[in-house]
Amino acid sequence: MNIEQHISEVVLRTVAALYGEVAPAQIQIQKTRKEFAGDYTLVTFPLLKASRKSPEATATEIGERIVAENVEFSAFNVIKGFLNLSLDASFWGERFAEIAATDDYGQAAPTGRNIMIEYSSPNTNKPLHLGHIRNNLLGYSVAQILKANGHNVIKVNLVNDRGIHICKSMVAWLLYGNGATPESTGKKGDHLVGDYYVEFDKHYKAEIKQLVADGMDEEEAKKKAPIMLQAQEMLRKWEAKDEEVRALWEKMNGWVYDGFDVTYKALGVDFDKVYYESQTYLLGKSIVQEGLDKGIFFRKEDNSVWIDLTADGLDQKLLLRGDGTSVYMTQDLGTAMQRFEENSLDDMIYVVGNEQNYHFQVLKLVLKKLGYEWSDNIYHLSYGMVELPEGKMKSREGTVVDADDLVAGMIATAREMSAELGKLDGCTEDEANSICTMVGLGALKYFILKVDPKKTMLFDPRESIDFNGNTGPFIQYTHARICSVLRKAEEQNIDYKSANALAEYLPEEIEIIKTLCDYPSVVAAAGEQFAPSLIAAYTYDLCKLFNGYYHDHSILREECNETKCMRLRLAAQVARVIARSMRLLGIDVPQRM
Repeated sequence: MNIEQHISEVVLRTVAALYGEVAPAQIQIQKTRKEFAGDYTLVTFPLLKASRKSPEATATEIGERIVAENVEFSAFNVIKGFLNLSLDASFWGERFAEIAATDDYGQAAPTGRNIMIEYSSPNTNKPLHLGHIRNNLLGYSVAQILKANGHNVIKVNLVNDRGIHICKSMVAWLLYGNGATPESTGKKGDHLVGDYYVEFDKHYKAEIKQLVADGMDEEEAKKKAPIMLQAQEMLRKWEAKDEEVRALWEKMNGWVYDGFDVTYKALGVDFDKVYYESQTYLLGKSIVQEGLDKGIFFRKEDNSVWIDLTADGLDQKLLLRGDGTSVYMTQDLGTAMQRFEENSLDDMIYVVGNEQNYHFQVLKLVLKKLGYEWSDNIYHLSYGMVELPEGKMKSREGTVVDADDLVAGMIATAREMSAELGKLDGCTEDEANSICTMVGLGALKYFILKVDPKKTMLFDPRESIDFNGNTGPFIQYTHARICSVLRKAEEQNIDYKSANALAEYLPEEIEIIKTLCDYPSVVAAAGEQFAPSLIAAYTYDLCKLFNGYYHDHSILREECNETKCMRLRLAAQVARVIARSMRLLGIDVPQRM
């Protein structure tokens, strides 16, 4: 049952009986603020024209009639023009029974909407790092949340596998690699290739320094450094499909893909389709020609193609270079059209850092000017950078925190802290490994996803594994605690699942049921706002509420069998909703801990 909709219907009938028919839009229902008694609040100001009475008198009259004629309402109070309505314990008991009887609680009915979400988008010249982790976790979680909202979701990755940055790693490997391979070095392929990207930068800087010392201007030195000229020549050969260069490119990219796959598996993210820039970078040239034909784009003297967006408060944007080569915008115009046409998309979401805000603003505007109405359904899910207590990261200088190293470090920290707290007592080595992996990754994912994506965040590994704060391990421990209680109940042969429903509930139990009732609306809001942080906040509040209740009230030692069974059923539904909500964040929850 949609509770707010039910209350709106009751209010609509009551208002019609008292004052005559009013439009449904005039019925404004919201949750009662915590400082006031009540569950839901009616705003009476839109109804004063119909009642011809003061706000207080209108609210009192409606409240009296609702409580008199509807058994599910137990009380009301009036604060100025606001009518606060309280629902009876039996009403919440019925809602609890509905939750327990719904196998896929929180899963919306199919909408038929096709939504594509692009995330990860790595370069094949280096391993994934902490910034990529936020991108991947955010993209995967939003995909899970959109699925829970009933949409058909297509998860895609666009790999940046060509360009000057790729050639830098290739040149450095040829010059300094001595034929090194992942097998000969024992290194993951993406880490090996990343080492040569750093190596290139080291030699490039040394060459610039030498050229400047020999009397050359620094800007000129940057252009004429021999190693940079070699990288540029390699790119030209690649674009000319030179067999030797292409063979090296395929070999080194293959190493990187193997490495990426290991990292993706460790993070628990996947894709339905992978696009490669080498296959898409020429897309969009026909769209550029279309824009020229329509007079929307223009050529400059050097033959480059531009669009003038100054009238829209932006600037002129390059769409095709003078030599006919494409830029990122050319490619994105082409891939957007290809994706919408091939997949009958209703929405396209790009998970990309906030440094690309302007790029996506231009992309939507250009497509709109070309007459593609679906451009309104492109959304840039922009996110802020992740920083460590030590400061910012730089790929070229090798100061980036590799994703693999961070995951391994999180698991090691989880083991250390779990052992200190006795969480691994009695566990076999396999059980301890499984729990520490689950806790370490859960800590990492939750800490990142609980923050609004738009905010730049500071990631502190040890803080993220606190078992008592707003953390993944706290939530995981709550789930494990409930599972332990349910296991003991089964060992004692307590048949709590088929016991009769109970009409009597403590206020704390009603609060837990109310919070469980909120779950579908939280999932809906998270889907509308592309905000895993809403799921994280909800789950933390539910766990905090249950832990407070568990501290104050015994479950297995409760003497009344009916009450004991009700409390076990309540605990079981809390655990189920915790597991479902954490799954939306890509986080596993342990049965034991």
